[in-house]
Amino acid sequence: MTKGATLTLPRRGLLQLAAGVGGLAASPGVAQAGTVLQVRPVRPPPAYDPDGRYAVDAEDVEYRRAGDEAWLARVYRPRGPGPFPALLDVHAGGWTLLDRTFQASIDQALAASGLVVVAIDVRQGAAHPYPSSLQDINYAVRWLTAHAPAFDADARVLGAVGVSSGGHLALLSAMRPDDPRYAALPLPDAPAGAAALAYVLADSPVVDSYGRYLFAQEARRADLTAAHEAFFGSLEAMDEASPQRILERREAARLVPVLHLQGTADASVPFAMGARFAAAYRAAGGPLAFETFPDAPHGFSLTPGPDAERAFRLMRAFVARQLGGAGPRRLPRTGDPEEHGWPNAALPTGLTN
Repeated sequence: MTKGATLTLPRRGLLQLAAGVGGLAASPGVAQAGTVLQVRPVRPPPAYDPDGRYAVDAEDVEYRRAGDEAWLARVYRPRGPGPFPALLDVHAGGWTLLDRTFQASIDQALAASGLVVVAIDVRQGAAHPYPSSLQDINYAVRWLTAHAPAFDADARVLGAVGVSSGGHLALLSAMRPDDPRYAALPLPDAPAGAAALAYVLADSPVVDSYGRYLFAQEARRADLTAAHEAFFGSLEAMDEASPQRILERREAARLVPVLHLQGTADASVPFAMGARFAAAYRAAGGPLAFETFPDAPHGFSLTPGPDAERAFRLMRAFVARQLGGAGPRRLPRTGDPEEHGWPNAALPTGLTN
């Protein structure tokens, strides 16, 4: 094919190309047959070896300012000749607590393999309800895309990593990069379309903010219900911001490759809830690897040990595939919900509504 040629694909071909080619992400919504893509040669992303070993330096930088208030990012940089692929960290904390330092063990482990990991502070809690944190993440993606060279980073295939509520925010950001509510903070030096994430790494993500609230009520988890109420403010907002419900409503959404890590002993996000999301995401055409961790609790990747080490290996391998490393672009469906019948597993009362 000559440079700048136009390629017209049938619907199936378009979805396979969008999900499987490095640097080309799935289009928002359901692609229509006959969609026209402009195919141009692009410079490949930096080489990444998931078995790489680097010393890491960390520094705090200001990524956003409004008046006298500043929001910081902690940048984990491998020591060595770059540029290195970039990765955004969105921290856990039930949308109300903690900061950019909370997932330092994950960030250090991934940066040591040759990634520039940027962990951000976001607005949160009742003082800054939904969608404030999504606005900060959208801004941070654009900021990092525009300023990656300053950190010896390459953000052309930019992914995000998140645990628990951070996984929810990362997924929602990836699914709705162009939502005008999320993109409300201006950043003149960011290129068009710069808010799009290329993939998501998620440990114990809150994939259904509405269903998890009902579960927390039934389980008498006052800590969880309080966090939901503080950030979302209403059941309507929990429903509107639920990745699971977005899929069920068949809303236009951008479905990027996802690595979904789920413990079977998770007491905060029921295993069946995670498995149901994995099945729904795949059914909608999204590439998702669902990896199960027997007897692992919520957010297990944050606790040093065999499960965390396995999680880091899976994350590094997944990143390598997205960046064009060896092996298939899509991971095998190990622990496939469809194979084990998990979509039909019993859920707490109210979660099937």
